Amino acid sequence: MTVPGVSPDYRLIDSTLRDGSHAISHQYYAEDVIKIVAGLDAAGVQVIEIAHGDGLGGSSFNYGFSAIDEKELIAKACQTTTQAEIACLMIPGIGLADDLREVRELGVSVARIAVHCTEADITEQHIKVAKDLGMEAIGFLMMAHMNSPEGLVEQATLLQSYGADTIYIADSAGAMTTDDVRRRVNALVKALDVPVGVHAHNNLAMAVSNSIAAYEEGAKNLDGTSAGLGAGAGNCPTEILAAVSDKYGISTGVNPLILMDVAEEIVRPLMPRQQVIDRAGLLLGYAGVYGSFLLHAQRAAERYAVPVADIILELGRRQVVGGQEDMIIDVALELARQHAQSELTDPDMETR
Repeated sequence: MTVPGVSPDYRLIDSTLRDGSHAISHQYYAEDVIKIVAGLDAAGVQVIEIAHGDGLGGSSFNYGFSAIDEKELIAKACQTTTQAEIACLMIPGIGLADDLREVRELGVSVARIAVHCTEADITEQHIKVAKDLGMEAIGFLMMAHMNSPEGLVEQATLLQSYGADTIYIADSAGAMTTDDVRRRVNALVKALDVPVGVHAHNNLAMAVSNSIAAYEEGAKNLDGTSAGLGAGAGNCPTEILAAVSDKYGISTGVNPLILMDVAEEIVRPLMPRQQVIDRAGLLLGYAGVYGSFLLHAQRAAERYAVPVADIILELGRRQVVGGQEDMIIDVALELARQHAQSELTDPDMETR
C-alpha cells in the first residue's frame, strides 16, 4: 500500500500500453492512453511504458500497424502523467537512434533497449545515445529462458559496460519456472553493480510467483500490466503483483485498490477477450515461443487449415526469436504440405 515517506522495496514498471498492445493488435487510441496513464499515475506507479508492442518503429506490415501513430500516443502519455516517468522500449533494427531523440523531446525519460538474450553486443550505440540524451538506459534481455545464468551474466556485463543503469531479464515466452528465475536473478545480482529487473509472462501461471521470487533474490525492478494484458497468455498482472506484495509486507509505493479499479473499469473493457491461459497460451510457455507470436500463429493456422498447436510446437523446436515472425507462415505452409502429402500417401484413403 502507498505509505507517504516510505521508499518502495522495488520499482514497479507498468507496460500495459506497450506489451498490452500485442493483445489488442496495437489498436490503442488517445483516449485509452489518457485514461490508463491517469489511473496508473494516480495509483503511484513509478514508471509507465508506452510504444508499439514491438517497440519504437514497430508499426509495420511484419509486426502489425498501430491504429494511431505511436509518437502521438507517447506525447499524450507525457502530457497526462503527474509523477510517473514515461518509458519507451526500442529494439535495435526495428527502432532507430533518431526515435530515441524524438521521444526524448516529447518527455520520455526512460529508454528500454531490448535484444535477444544472446545479442547484447548490438546495444552499445543505442544505450550511449540514451545516456547522452539524459535518459535512464535499461538493458532488456528478451527470451531469457534460452540462455543459462552464466550466459546471461556475460550478456548483462556487456550491457553494464555500455552504460546501462538497470538490466532486465524478460521471460518473453512465459517459459520459466520459479527455480529458473531464482538462479538467473541470483547470478545477475551477484555479478553486477547495477540493479536487476524481471519482466514476467504468465503462460505457465507463474508470473506473480516468479516476480516475487525475483524480488527475494535481489531484483529491484518488476514489471506488470493491468489485468495481465499482454502477448501470449498475458503478463504479470500489476494489480495482483501489488496485492500479493502487500500480503508479504513488501512495500511497493502503489495503491492496489486503485490498480484494481484501473484493471476492472478501464482496461478490461478494451480487451477483445479476457487474458486466460488457454491451450495456445499454455503451449507458448511449454514450447518456449515468444508471446507476440500467438495471434500471428492463430491467423496462419486458420488460413492454412493446420492446428495452431503444431505451428507453435514446430516454432519451439526451431528456437525462433523475436523478429522472426515471417517464419510462422513458412512453418504453416510446410505443415500444410506435409498434411496434404500424408493424405495422398495414406493407404487407407481408398477405403474412406
